[in-house]
Amino acid sequence: MMSKVGGFVAFSTPKLSPKSVMKIEHVAINVPDPLGFARWYVEHLKLTVARRSMDPPYGHFLADQSGQVMLEIYGNAQAPSLDFPAVAPPALHFAFVSADLAADVKRLVAAGGLHVSGPEVVAGGDEVAMLRDPWGVCVQLVKRSQPMLKG
Repeated sequence: MMSKVGGFVAFSTPKLSPKSVMKIEHVAINVPDPLGFARWYVEHLKLTVARRSMDPPYGHFLADQSGQVMLEIYGNAQAPSLDFPAVAPPALHFAFVSADLAADVKRLVAAGGLHVSGPEVVAGGDEVAMLRDPWGVCVQLVKRSQPMLKG
């Protein structure tokens, strides 16, 4: 079933038994410098290390402040990797909630990020800004007009 919410189409979630519930645990990404990447995301995007390996391919599970979603990063030179600086922001980005986009953009650029666009208010009243981390991965900062996540 669909309904319109703030100009967007919202889909209702069917009732599932507790045994069939699915939720995203992590999204994985192969990066050229997993140790530096992990350090930067912990220091500047407030992720925490849930698990890590200090042996190749240096897999790290980085949790957000809610502890509900993680990024898995690793550096596997034998596996395909994206040319992150060439990937357009709409094609792939990590979005982080921000209470003060202008201040966070300034802080992240000072830490080696690259400002791409914004802050700007988009359809639905959300405020967004786009940056690239020091490896070229797109990072979006967002302040929702109406929060979309629980908690």
